[in-house]
Amino acid sequence: MKNEGKITVGKTLKKKFLIALLSGSLALGGLLSAFGFSGTAFAMPLGGIGDFYVEFDKLEGKGFQLLPHIGETGNSDAEPMVRNKIEDVTITNLHIYKDLPLPGDGNWVRVHIRASGPTTITGLKQDARLIDADLSFDQLEIKEQNTDDFAKNWSQNASTITIQDATLVTDYLFQEMVSLEGAKISVEKIDAPKMIEE
Repeated sequence: MKNEGKITVGKTLKKKFLIALLSGSLALGGLLSAFGFSGTAFAMPLGGIGDFYVEFDKLEGKGFQLLPHIGETGNSDAEPMVRNKIEDVTITNLHIYKDLPLPGDGNWVRVHIRASGPTTITGLKQDARLIDADLSFDQLEIKEQNTDDFAKNWSQNASTITIQDATLVTDYLFQEMVSLEGAKISVEKIDAPKMIEE
């Protein structure tokens, strides 16, 4: 009776998980390298994975629109946000990263995507919970409408926008076309996830 087989359900082996994580990262790196030969990717959505951070030195955009938005985060089905839409964007020193928990042991990893050269984007759509930056606009217009539709109640439009020294907490990101010059993807082990006071 002592030698009866025990079945463990729900245990993740750290070694196998890390191998799968690194294999997936290498596959993603290979895919992005393939895009790197042409420098372009089309229709890249990123969302539904909880908060991720976007940092850059400077963003210059044409055709800016800011709208109120209720969106899904990693912890909630409905959180207040702002939706930024920009037709054409050029970003200097882009850094996107996401903190992920490792199962079972309380450790964390941070996945980085950095572009050392200029990043150009067409059709940017982004939902942000926090924008910490220096902003300037040309031909800024704020409109209100008498409607019960929260998303159409008001909007902010500008012919151009410049954002400098930015940190954004983002839950959704979509680009019709993106080109990242000098893109590098890396993973590092961290003690705890980044938390920003809102």
